[in-house]
Amino acid sequence: MNEFLIGLVGALVATNQPLAVSNLIQQNVGVSVAMTNPGDPAEQELQKLMAEDDAAQAEVDKWIQTNNALAVTGAGESKEDLNKRIFARFDSVRKNYEDFLRSHPDDARGYMAYGSFLNDIGDEEAAKTQYENARQLDPKNPAVWNNLANYYGEYGTVTNAFAYYAEAIKLNSSEAVYYQNLATTVYLFRKDAREFYGINEQQVFDKALELYRKAVQLDPDNFPLATDYAQSYYGIKPLRANDALAAWTNALQIAHDDIEREGVYIHFARIKMAVGRFDEARAQLDAVTNAMYADLKARLERNLAERENAATNPAVAKISVAVTNPPATVEITPTNSESFSTNAAIAQAMGTAASNIIAGLPTNSMIVTTNISVAPTNAIVPTNMLPIFTNEVLALTNPPPFSTNIAPVLTNVPPSPPKPLQMQMPPPFLRLLPQTPSTNAP
Repeated sequence: MNEFLIGLVGALVATNQPLAVSNLIQQNVGVSVAMTNPGDPAEQELQKLMAEDDAAQAEVDKWIQTNNALAVTGAGESKEDLNKRIFARFDSVRKNYEDFLRSHPDDARGYMAYGSFLNDIGDEEAAKTQYENARQLDPKNPAVWNNLANYYGEYGTVTNAFAYYAEAIKLNSSEAVYYQNLATTVYLFRKDAREFYGINEQQVFDKALELYRKAVQLDPDNFPLATDYAQSYYGIKPLRANDALAAWTNALQIAHDDIEREGVYIHFARIKMAVGRFDEARAQLDAVTNAMYADLKARLERNLAERENAATNPAVAKISVAVTNPPATVEITPTNSESFSTNAAIAQAMGTAASNIIAGLPTNSMIVTTNISVAPTNAIVPTNMLPIFTNEVLALTNPPPFSTNIAPVLTNVPPSPPKPLQMQMPPPFLRLLPQTPSTNAP
């Protein structure tokens, strides 16, 4: 089911409005788990059921897309009639899962698959129950810990999310999504992270950024992930300009098309404008030629003119922007250091940052590209050298790809789960994340 459909069906089915974090956490981990025994009748039945699940979601997806197209012309079904069809189609899948689990109450993968289905249609509470059932049967499965952490990050208790993501990483230290999810949660819930890890706010940011870097290291060609990491610097005060530019340079190197590249130029301009490198910021904006960025470019150009005027006109209020490493012309490595918790039980758990996104900037390649040549960032020549600052750090103008020492992967980080739910048969409405090799897996 595509993202649009998931959002629509979730709105129709869910009884609780999701928190903002639900838009940032990557719930679908894309983890494949080999079938225990392909010849086992129960396994074959589950595979068939999951295929039916996929077919139902694809069919509903098509209904919604078709109805949306017809609605433009004034035709199509009413929302009420379409909802009835959707509910009826999904009810049959739900019933099949429940029948399977009644016959195979010890099948952990069955609970995971059912939870995934329920999660896809927006029934998080029911999905959580299925994930708890799966966790009790198969506590060594990292995907189930990740899925439960997603739930706790969205609905609470947040500290359970910290512990559950850490357990997922402990069980599978090579899955980038687990680090990204933990990073996002640490970044969003900074007060909780400070108390849980026993660190201050700047150390919380360091933890989140370190987790993001680990995720990027494991999935280096993931442009949306690279941009999420880079955008996280906007929420940190004082601005770590040098590190932000390094992160955006890394994203630029894996951009797929001119649209993504020009989006990065917009961010370069925004950061350079914030630290007073006005000529370079204007040169970056001049490299943005795609019409989709016209409004955003115009707003930034107005802001740039106002800042330039404030910097040269004594009558205008002086603009001050606090930065820890403002950009100049010398290349250095990122300056922020990693920090660890003072709590021995979770000292090895790392955290991740979320993102403050500039409206209108796409972070994926789903937009059709246009054939527009774009001036590379290294063609921009600095116009005035900045002095060495009090921390004796010169920042870079066109930063190279970052290279950071990644902290060790979580090892002995015992989760602090809530009291386990009593094992139960699947209720009529449930939902969470999958882990099997069928197309139903994210």
